[in-house]
Amino acid sequence: MNFLDGHRPAYDLTYDDVFIVPNHSDVASRFDVDLSTNDGSGTTIPVVVANMTAVAGRRMAETVARRGGIVVLPQDLPITAVQRTVDFVKSRDLVVDTPVTLEPDDSVSDALALISKRAHGAAVVTFEGRPLGLVTESCCEGVDRFARVRDIAITDFVKAPVGTNPRDVFDLLEHASVDVAVLTADDGTLAGVLTRTGAIRAGIYKPALDGRDRLRVGAAVGINGDVVAKAQAVAEAGVDLVVVDTAHGHQAKALDAIKSIASLDLGVPLVAGNVVSADGTRDLVNAGASIVKVGVGPGAMCTTRMMTGVGRPQFSAVLECASAARQLGAHVWADGGVRHPRDVALALAAGASNVMIGSWFAGTYESPGDLLRDRDGKPYKESYGMASKRAVVARTAADSAFERARKALFEEGISTSRMALDPVRGGVEDLLDHITSGVRSTCTYVGASTLSELHDQVVVGIQSAAGFAEGHPLPFGW
Repeated sequence: MNFLDGHRPAYDLTYDDVFIVPNHSDVASRFDVDLSTNDGSGTTIPVVVANMTAVAGRRMAETVARRGGIVVLPQDLPITAVQRTVDFVKSRDLVVDTPVTLEPDDSVSDALALISKRAHGAAVVTFEGRPLGLVTESCCEGVDRFARVRDIAITDFVKAPVGTNPRDVFDLLEHASVDVAVLTADDGTLAGVLTRTGAIRAGIYKPALDGRDRLRVGAAVGINGDVVAKAQAVAEAGVDLVVVDTAHGHQAKALDAIKSIASLDLGVPLVAGNVVSADGTRDLVNAGASIVKVGVGPGAMCTTRMMTGVGRPQFSAVLECASAARQLGAHVWADGGVRHPRDVALALAAGASNVMIGSWFAGTYESPGDLLRDRDGKPYKESYGMASKRAVVARTAADSAFERARKALFEEGISTSRMALDPVRGGVEDLLDHITSGVRSTCTYVGASTLSELHDQVVVGIQSAAGFAEGHPLPFGW
């Protein structure tokens, strides 16, 4: 990466402070750009979903991995829950989505509670595993909440054998009353669902797969307690990478944890963080991390900088840490501070191999929380920081009352934030389309066909706040 006119400023930079200069390009199409990473994570798009309780669950993990990213499960999950989630993700189809299901005698109220769990907007009514119909929100309008779904289900729906070419499924749905095809196994039982958009995505994205062609998923561990036993347990559960996660990664306790886990030789990438300096990066890599998480304070739910003054503007942090990691044959993930697709592109330009996103994905159908509505009826989900009171209460539930009360005095982060569902991009796949479309386009402007070429060839300039504001669209006029 080079700065425009070779002028690298003496001060640190955020994503808002910089812009990318277009270069001569021989890349004719966005689809000629390969977004796969080379950091050992197995991702085919440079997106990692942060290990936040309000974001990273099994629906999110399945959906994101099918499109080439990876989800890191939170460190607070019991091992039994990690095992169930990993088993679920590993058993999912690589093309069709897992639907929510209802029994014929379930109520309309049950249906409304479940439909919002998936972005395709329908629940499948089954009997003994065989699909009988589809229920959408429109089916439930004006209907008594105690009515049975068998009486309102759409029975004229598209059905096809699992393994049907996605393009053929797209054609079958062209004139269907509901944009959801039900895929069935050889014995007629429900195998999954696919929408027209899902059929298109199946030809654009490549799933993130392990060595046995199953979807990938990661898990985090902290630095307190028996971290070696926890790391061993999540590895045995079948995760594809282990993340040693703490707010301040450049401390003796974190380095000891990394060394201990690295000595286990778990056979999966070891990610550790967070740091914002070259020294911190080198120490974590020398301790045994193959990937370093970069970012202190840029996250939407994080109050670290305002509480402590500690942190660093994210673009400069990623740039310095990525350079240090590269010298040691390691990689970095840019963790936090992403508000727009341009921020993902800039993190990659600075040298990150993947970009970790949390709060932006909290307001999607696939995040674990329940779909709520404000007084105007607009849908939202709740998000919260992992150092907040809400997260600390869950993490310290097994502690004594005295220890819980003592730790409560030092909580940081936001405990409740409303993340509105974008009416245009309500599903995480919609956001992945949004992000990858932007990054692909960035590469065509730069003349890069791979992410490594993007970093090598990109030219970055410095802009004023007015320059950043100038780049915003004005969709509602002047």
